[in-house]
Amino acid sequence: MNQPQTQEYPEWYERYISLVEGDVIEILEKQISDFSNFINNLIEKGDYAYAPGKWTIKELVGHIIDTERIMAFRLTCFARNEKGQIPGFEEDEYVANANFKARSLFSLSEEFAQLRKANMFLIKSLNDEELARSGNANGNLISVKALVYVLAGHIIHHTNVIKERYL
Repeated sequence: MNQPQTQEYPEWYERYISLVEGDVIEILEKQISDFSNFINNLIEKGDYAYAPGKWTIKELVGHIIDTERIMAFRLTCFARNEKGQIPGFEEDEYVANANFKARSLFSLSEEFAQLRKANMFLIKSLNDEELARSGNANGNLISVKALVYVLAGHIIHHTNVIKERYL
């Protein structure tokens, strides 16, 4: 699957899509174990935030899980030719209204792995026509293919954030 064209997604998604180099399906599958192992090596740092008011590592992983679900929902809707607008989400509000701090980092990494495994069945089943479809999310057009790349790039982005700011 080739990278989506810039007209297939809003400009701000470029920060994720541009991080995806190589076969996106292989990257998505490899992230199941790589990201989970990475997080599991940070168990003792789960409640750490690098500055006041910033998310803890547990909250960041919770955000990743929420985003995975939301992007997969959008991807499903648009692949199935949904014509209605899908609402946006406020990531800070989602984290504030979740109880990620009470969870173990291990349980969060397991949840991510299971969620991504399930999403891979859908992603791998999509044909070229379905990947080319697009829909309206939060007032912006985005293609199914771009959403696949966003899923991969979002993990790369936040892994980099953890390495740069939390470790």
